[in-house]
Amino acid sequence: MIKIKDADLRKGAANGMDGFIQVFTDAYLHEMNGEFTAESMTKLNGDQHTLLAYKILRDELMEGGFCQLIQNGYGGYIFLNPFAKAIRQWGLRDLGKIIYSARTIYDLHREDLEKERTDDEFMAMYEDYEAFDELEEEFIENEEEFTALVANYVDEHLDRFAEIEDATI
Repeated sequence: MIKIKDADLRKGAANGMDGFIQVFTDAYLHEMNGEFTAESMTKLNGDQHTLLAYKILRDELMEGGFCQLIQNGYGGYIFLNPFAKAIRQWGLRDLGKIIYSARTIYDLHREDLEKERTDDEFMAMYEDYEAFDELEEEFIENEEEFTALVANYVDEHLDRFAEIEDATI
């Protein structure tokens, strides 16, 4: 199990829900050496992968949407794993619906969405894939609620996400 110091968790939590989640995901990425390989993926359990996937999804959608998420190589991690199902089991049904809807678009256009592009071609994707717009807007409108629900779930099930080390020992 990945270990996180209680002091680090408290410091992250002092920075809000995003900071709280970031402590976990930073530890996961460190454990994986920042690589998404078959070997490194086995270092995380299902809940840890779900949390990492949420953080990636959140960051990518807030910055550049589904086109950016896919172009940055995360399409398979988000859409070809049971992320949407897991997030729904955590109580985020509306987010699960967004992911399932985005996956439909991804599945229909995967080859084109994942092909390497110039900067101009990348920017043109936003016109070509306007079907993502409504889903991105829905996510952005509900991001704070989604993040609060994720952080609350993690807080209520800490043992699934990390072993918390007491700094006083």
